[in-house]
Amino acid sequence: MTTADAWAIPPATALLVLADGTVIEGQGLGATGEAVAEVCFNTAITGYQEILTDPSYAGQIVTFTFPHVGNVGVNEEDIETINMASASGVRGAVLKADVTNPSNYRSARRFDDWLKARGIIGISGIDTRALTARIRDLGVPNAVIAHHPEGKFDVDALKAQAAAWPGLEGMDLAKDVTSGQSQSWTQTAWVWNEGYGERGSTEAEFKVVAIDYGVKRNILRLLAEAGCAVTLVPASTSADDILALKPDGVFLSNGPGDPAATGDYAVPAIRKLVDSGLPVFGICLGHQMLALALGGKTVKMHQGHHGANHPVHDHTTGKVEITSMNHGFAVDRDSLPADVEETHVSLFDGSNCGIRLKDKPVFSVQYHPEASPGPRDSHYLFQRFTDLMRARKAAH
Repeated sequence: MTTADAWAIPPATALLVLADGTVIEGQGLGATGEAVAEVCFNTAITGYQEILTDPSYAGQIVTFTFPHVGNVGVNEEDIETINMASASGVRGAVLKADVTNPSNYRSARRFDDWLKARGIIGISGIDTRALTARIRDLGVPNAVIAHHPEGKFDVDALKAQAAAWPGLEGMDLAKDVTSGQSQSWTQTAWVWNEGYGERGSTEAEFKVVAIDYGVKRNILRLLAEAGCAVTLVPASTSADDILALKPDGVFLSNGPGDPAATGDYAVPAIRKLVDSGLPVFGICLGHQMLALALGGKTVKMHQGHHGANHPVHDHTTGKVEITSMNHGFAVDRDSLPADVEETHVSLFDGSNCGIRLKDKPVFSVQYHPEASPGPRDSHYLFQRFTDLMRARKAAH
């Protein structure tokens, strides 16, 4: 091999084709084929497996700003989607560095093999800093990610496909990731070197119905850890069916897509649950649809918030917490009615990150207090929810 051969750039086996016609070449990994989606960036430096199995990423291609992804392999414990056997809905992964052999005592599988098994297309060798700067300046683009080992692409067709995709506005993606039927949840939080625990329903202080718009497993674990017997129900479950279960509280989960689109069927149910007087706690998509149910509006963000280092100010305590976020829509604070109080605000851009009703035990946050991945500063919100349920039980 000559020196020139050693430094030669290998032919592209994957492309990221943006809707404006920009073509970015790289090396393919994971599944082969093509997928069209919105491209976002995530600034977390750990937790790539949890990110790629978070159902909130349905309809998106995730660009990792941290250069080394896949280097600790994957395992069976760090999956966040409820359906362990399938992909969460994420369409693709964009990486800077090639994936190395895994180096971690918990690793059970190579990252490349895991992506392939879950149907997720990957591309490496990308200047992710330049792509991130482009998204920051111009907003999230629609794109096609394509992987073909022979490197044969119909670039014109890929450009047309990317340009024709309508984007996430108006899309109800919760229906694609929600549970197919009701189920009980008993698993509790991870304990180092012991794994996950279990809490039987007879040990629980509260009965909680969690509406699954694309829920993460660790949310359910922390509800169980806080003393809740959790019943998970599909996104389209009616308020009457939920109330028939006689819960002490209702949880509105995170999820993907446009909250206004999912809200077509979810908001009337949420409104009826709020009117029942039960404590209600929402996260992410659940937060946005609660705001819609209370009379507010949501808007599409320029670049969204995706990462594990987002500072949020809690007006109710005066404290700043570092949070995990994953959302491309936000609540328009100016649309909130007088009986809704803004409780949390992003210190990055001042956007709304939390609300509560002034006269009912109802509150929600835009970010992910359950972490996985991310900091644990916001675990107190699960205690806030149980305190509301305890107070209501005492009053009745």
